[in-house]
Amino acid sequence: MGRKWLPVGGLLLLSLLWAMGWVRADLSPGAGAGLKLSPLWREAVLLGVFAGLATAAGAILRRRWPTGNADVRTLLTGFGLFVVPSVLSVLLQGRIDDTSRVAWFSLTPLFAVIFAPHLGMAGEREVRGGFSGAMAAVAGTFLVFPVELPHSYGSAFALLGVLLAAASVAAANCLAVEIVQSQNVCPLPFAAITTGAASILLGIAGLMAIHRSFSPLPFDAWAISDFLALVLLFWLMRKMSAVQMTTRFLIAPLLANLISIALLRPHLEIQAWIGLLLIAAGAGWMLFAPSDVASESNPGILLR
Repeated sequence: MGRKWLPVGGLLLLSLLWAMGWVRADLSPGAGAGLKLSPLWREAVLLGVFAGLATAAGAILRRRWPTGNADVRTLLTGFGLFVVPSVLSVLLQGRIDDTSRVAWFSLTPLFAVIFAPHLGMAGEREVRGGFSGAMAAVAGTFLVFPVELPHSYGSAFALLGVLLAAASVAAANCLAVEIVQSQNVCPLPFAAITTGAASILLGIAGLMAIHRSFSPLPFDAWAISDFLALVLLFWLMRKMSAVQMTTRFLIAPLLANLISIALLRPHLEIQAWIGLLLIAAGAGWMLFAPSDVASESNPGILLR
């Protein structure tokens, strides 16, 4: 029983790290001092260092590295998981606010439900009612984070960019789970290639992008949480289905709101409370609902 709940605990910890990351400016008022990098270069440095550590660990432990088709799909995973959302985030800076970005990214689990039968493992079936659970969570997110429909070409472009980023992350999660679980690739070499390739591409993109803001170097007190989040992300790829993993885009804003409610005690309208309940119910259903038929290659993937 303890092992069955261990991946859920890891997912909750990953979501909590993301939720706490959104309030870093308040918790670290002195973080603005010192040398800074453009957002893309900061991400490139972080992923590059992580790739180096994963490479060293994989070599020491003599883990098997992806080859052939798995190697190509691994590179595509890094591109979809890290490069696409990071580049689009820089391009859309100032065109869409953070609240709307979080709300639209709640569609990531819905995209994963749609993509999983086509990009996921052979024999894996949909979680029963997964589409309905994802829709309920999305509806709840929009109640908590109200968004406006595009009213100009610029806002429409920003919305399409966020939807593309969410779809890219969902597809990359499906590919990652298929590679790590179905093809039995060790997460360490997979993480090294994925983050290493993404680091190189983000570094190149950083040279071409016009930067209007800069972030602190990733080696500060929060760097530990960034590396721990990456460790959890790749560890969960062996333990969960792609749909389950993408619920982090629902759980993280849910936890952020609960933390704010506990600390600030704001007045919430009834629709906000309904929204929080819908997010929790939808995410919970996608995490724990049984599948119609478990994966033939790994029947223990989906939690019951």
